[in-house]
Amino acid sequence: MRKLIGTQALMVVGAMVAVFNEKGEILLQQRVDIKKWGFPGGVMEYGESLEETALRELYEETGLKAKDLKLLEVLSGEKECHQYPNGDEIYGVTAVFTTSTASGELCINDGESINIEFFSLENLPSNLVGKSEYIISKYFL
Repeated sequence: MRKLIGTQALMVVGAMVAVFNEKGEILLQQRVDIKKWGFPGGVMEYGESLEETALRELYEETGLKAKDLKLLEVLSGEKECHQYPNGDEIYGVTAVFTTSTASGELCINDGESINIEFFSLENLPSNLVGKSEYIISKYFL
């Protein structure tokens, strides 16, 4: 795609999931590329619904499967316009879901994570991804 349009802005649609365990702790992944902590998630694939994207990304990035997702918010607007260091521009639209029904064994199996763990809301890492920090502050603190 970038060969055709160069660095012009692309609209990128995706989803992420705030997962809570039975202790009320929230799941965060530390990403390889930016070293920050955030919710599991990623870009929608052709033909997927937002819910399917969220469930697939959750499984790919954490090894967990969830049954029920609740839509919290759709992030869009100026804050979702980004230019990468290589000049590529994107306009993101991200559906944010939450669940407390995730099950399975946590594992890093996609090459996108350094670490995955549950944190109490009182003891979150300081280097959160902006989107995750916004959602935690607005809905969970």
